[in-house]
Amino acid sequence: MANDKTHRGSASQFFVAGELCRRGYVAVITMGNCPNTDILCSNKDGTKFVHIQVKTFRPSDGDCSVGLKAERNYGDNFFWVLGGIPEAEQNDQFVYYIIPSAIMAKNVSEGHAIWHKTPGKKGQQHRETNFRAVDLPPRKNLNGWDISPYLNNWKLIEDKLK
Repeated sequence: MANDKTHRGSASQFFVAGELCRRGYVAVITMGNCPNTDILCSNKDGTKFVHIQVKTFRPSDGDCSVGLKAERNYGDNFFWVLGGIPEAEQNDQFVYYIIPSAIMAKNVSEGHAIWHKTPGKKGQQHRETNFRAVDLPPRKNLNGWDISPYLNNWKLIEDKLK
């Protein structure tokens, strides 16, 4: 059960929604009914909204898989939350990287382009793939992008909901 990615992904969505509710917002998990939005979040008045796509990793991992759609900018009210959810038997802290869609799209696209142009271990050309990943601190992505400033930076979402 500890390695079941579906359960970990669902748990991550609930933890992110719970954190947003704890901060005074209304957060609804879409349960797969919205193709690019895992959580729809609004202010209490329901006058401002953000869309959130959640991706899960273990805090001990070196990267977080985000997929091809991370290269697309979904607009100013769309955020990626990379949720570091430790295994049940671990004492690691939960960590969240809150990244605006435009920042994610730019950096994932640039990093993938660098990877694609760089020869593989045996000098071969890399084949195109739908796999995309974001390197986690202390590592940086191929284009030098360091996601450290986005660690638990809920203010980015809060500012959109004011």
